[in-house]
Amino acid sequence: MTSQQHRNRSRWKRPALAAGAALTVVVTGAGAAPGAGAAQAATPGKPKLKLIAASNSVTLDRWEGEPGVYLDLGTYVTVDNAPLEFKVTRKSYKDPVVAKQVFRDGTRITTKALPAGLVKDFSGLPGFLEVSVKNAAGQEVSKTKGNFCPNNASGRLRPDAPATSHYPESCPTNPFTLGSVWGVEKGWASNSSTVDYDKPVDLPAGEYTAKVSVAKKYRDLFGIPNDQRTIKVTVRQITDGGGGGGGGGVGMTAQRGSHAGHDMAHGAAHGAAHHYGPRGADEPTPGALSHALEDRGLAHHLGDGSGHTDGSRIAPALKAAGKRPTGRAGVPANVPKPDLRSLPAWDIAITDGEDGDVPGKDYLAFSANVWNAGPAPLVVDGFRKPGADLMDAYQYFYDAKGKQIGYTPTGTMEWDPRVGHEHWHFTDFASYRLLAADQHEIVKSGKEAFCLANTDAIDYTVKNANFKPYNTDLSTACGQQNSISVREVLDVGSGDTYTQYRPGQSFDITDLPNGTYYIQVIANPEKRLQETNLNNNVALRKVILSGEPGKRTVKVPPHDLINAP
Repeated sequence: MTSQQHRNRSRWKRPALAAGAALTVVVTGAGAAPGAGAAQAATPGKPKLKLIAASNSVTLDRWEGEPGVYLDLGTYVTVDNAPLEFKVTRKSYKDPVVAKQVFRDGTRITTKALPAGLVKDFSGLPGFLEVSVKNAAGQEVSKTKGNFCPNNASGRLRPDAPATSHYPESCPTNPFTLGSVWGVEKGWASNSSTVDYDKPVDLPAGEYTAKVSVAKKYRDLFGIPNDQRTIKVTVRQITDGGGGGGGGGVGMTAQRGSHAGHDMAHGAAHGAAHHYGPRGADEPTPGALSHALEDRGLAHHLGDGSGHTDGSRIAPALKAAGKRPTGRAGVPANVPKPDLRSLPAWDIAITDGEDGDVPGKDYLAFSANVWNAGPAPLVVDGFRKPGADLMDAYQYFYDAKGKQIGYTPTGTMEWDPRVGHEHWHFTDFASYRLLAADQHEIVKSGKEAFCLANTDAIDYTVKNANFKPYNTDLSTACGQQNSISVREVLDVGSGDTYTQYRPGQSFDITDLPNGTYYIQVIANPEKRLQETNLNNNVALRKVILSGEPGKRTVKVPPHDLINAP
């Protein structure tokens, strides 16, 4: 890593609160003055919401060479009386997103649909927060609206609140997500700011006043008091190489994980051209994980317990078994199995070669995801014979109580020594083909082994979905060169995005004629993995190639309602 890359990485800061942490809230002076309608009557099962400011003043850093600052002002939505919970789904990619609020009053559960069209995707409640920033002269210099993801970094308000939150720790941004659960526990508060790191606010160093409020349509919808929070903002200039920690709204900052640094360095090296996402072959997809998870590189399983609802089961331990399974291999009848499904390709673009491909050629790069619809996790152990370059892989099966009740051989794992990989890859998980217009003739074929990681939340409404999978990045699995065994897990509800831009992964289209083609993504191509259904493993995405050699272009028509090229 160069010193410049290190500086780039150190600049990438995000405020984060570890789940379960106590949130110290200071609401005095201007930030504490309640507006009209501050009093709310407690209705059983209905959450009481309020906008608060953790501090009356924040300091934001503007780094030299960057276009602005990120407005995390430390405002939170507090939740009391009952959890705030939403179930967000779509039946298919031909259907719009439908969001329902879930009310829990003891064992009684009811739902209420949000207004049609209000929620259009899975990133949160759009236009929830309104922020006006004025300079020292009283002139408005910025006016923004922001989404609110209830799964944002959050913390407890008081010691008698539930010790842990069972809700997911991010709102998914994968364009092909099918279902999500958003929530804030009773007695907790969730950061109301959604910072768009692609759109910093151009505020020169100086003093400002920010006024933050909840949009009227949401105040009316959820009965939120009309409390406007006023926050003093100091923007300080940080010169290249200068110190100074970030001044997030709660006085807490954390460096983003190494995959972000890789992405920034990658973008700089390639002139910030098409962005394929930092996972590349082996890193999490951007936006797939919460800020806190990115910073910690892991998440902890939460068992079912008092105050928990669904989605917080304990998955089989990530640590591989100490030795090869013994006894006769077999898969008991009616044992729960995973259901692997492919998503259509996206993030599709033409590149002239990345990280070692042959320069001067045209490549079709794309992102692909295989996810697990359950009802059981995919658990694969690899065991190495002394001195061997391959591990023998076994799939494990568990009963409803998590007891192992079967196993079967399922291919191999191999050590990948390439820079950016350097870990054990499962060889029979997915393959990719470029098909002709008839959708049958194979024009190009590629198969790339890789390590499994739960990079994307695809559908957390399926049975046994695990809201907090452990191996969310490659630091939590995949082993080292001297490993004797490895366990890789794809949890229920999650998928693994694999971005094809490393050498040999994207399709070489240099000599292909212009015209219509289909990118085919195949899960479990050799059918060695045991599944509940083998008929939903293939997905297609139409692409139209045009242009001249060296200047090829690609058009990606929408996939039903999903317009994500």
